Amino acid sequence: MQVCRIDGNVVSTHCHQSLKGWRILICQPLDENGADNGAPILAVDRQGAGFGDRVIMTTDGATTRALVGDEHSPVRNMVVGIVDG
Repeated sequence: MQVCRIDGNVVSTHCHQSLKGWRILICQPLDENGADNGAPILAVDRQGAGFGDRVIMTTDGATTRALVGDEHSPVRNMVVGIVDG
């Protein structure tokens, strides 16, 4: 699990079939002090996170692929929660 900040979303005219209908967000990993920690990561979202929200993201590819319903999907990361306050 990783705490991230949402820095935007991805818009694409073409994508893998398993990603159609899913929101894909740009997630900036954060360290324990809230500072940027590494390169941004793309993740699917069904929680409704918005720009600037802090979220909890999982990198469990098997669970994420099960969620999108395709074991051959290229997706690996998923937003699993939005951090309050």
